[in-house]
Amino acid sequence: MQAAAIRPLANMLPRRLFNAEHDAFRETVRKFYEKEVVPNTARYEQQQHVDRDLWNKAGAMGLLCATMPEQYGGSGVDRLYSMILIEEQAYAMDSATGFSLHSDIVANYIFNFGNEEQKSTWLPKMATGEVVTAIAMTEPGTGSDLQAVRTTAVLDGNDYVINGSKIFITNGYLCDMAIVVCKTGSGDKGSANLSLLIVEADRAGFSKGKPLNKIGMRGQDTCELFFDNVRVPKENLLGMEGMGFMMLMKELAWERMLVAIICQAGAEAAFAHTVQYTKQRQAFGKPISTFQNTRFKLAELRTEIDFCRSYLDRCMELQLEEKLGIDAAAAAKYKISEMFSKVVDECLQLHGGYG
Repeated sequence: MQAAAIRPLANMLPRRLFNAEHDAFRETVRKFYEKEVVPNTARYEQQQHVDRDLWNKAGAMGLLCATMPEQYGGSGVDRLYSMILIEEQAYAMDSATGFSLHSDIVANYIFNFGNEEQKSTWLPKMATGEVVTAIAMTEPGTGSDLQAVRTTAVLDGNDYVINGSKIFITNGYLCDMAIVVCKTGSGDKGSANLSLLIVEADRAGFSKGKPLNKIGMRGQDTCELFFDNVRVPKENLLGMEGMGFMMLMKELAWERMLVAIICQAGAEAAFAHTVQYTKQRQAFGKPISTFQNTRFKLAELRTEIDFCRSYLDRCMELQLEEKLGIDAAAAAKYKISEMFSKVVDECLQLHGGYG
């Protein structure tokens, strides 16, 4: 039997974000995950990354960089299409594909801050899947403290010479290009020292570690990147020197929303799976869904999921109007990720020993 994605239960308050075109796109994405991803989940987890040609298949179906303008290979659609892609990935119980980072983070940096040559060079190739991208921020020992970045890019003639390393880089193992956060300034300027450089993976001195052996998200391509006197031309500078931190902050609300969308859909998928399980699992001669404690627990979780869904969809409406504040986005990320953890834990308990 063909593997299928989990379908979430209908919300108690109907969603009002989507039109018929969104619904048709959702059906396309759902079929893609059911055909190309779900049957291969175990293998992706074993090899710790997806197959390289999965990116080409996604690109051929218009699933990459859809929000980019048509002149750069995208479809020029709104960010609801990004939301649909992320939701369907979660409903497929998939954590291996790194499409959203490629399409909704890296592409935005290039589109918002790149010059015309950079946009026309990279965005069309990203949209087709010819090029897989990553953004290299985190370093060993620095975590999210970007001002403590130690990777340097020193100007030497017409080139920047990059030295340092990055860790926990999504899409790192398969990436053909990475946007690298580097310290370009000297002295104690803090965030004013940071710049973003486009670095092609085939440059001399650029190497990759093996995919990291993680507790969860085992199929996701995550690795270390190393830079040993990697030379890139000045033309690879994204935006202006010293403006890296500002550029990273500009899309912060949307990047927080991405996490909230992932967690919301993940909670809905876990809940739908558990409801299905409790109806099938028999104990003491009847389905465990008929037990009073099970019904209480499911009702509690359903309420929390739907309340968070209403807040998230309202945030998404504001995002589409370009009115979403970083505080509201931060609240969505905080509360919904917390709710996700609770839902998964409670659903695990309802599976009993099979959990």
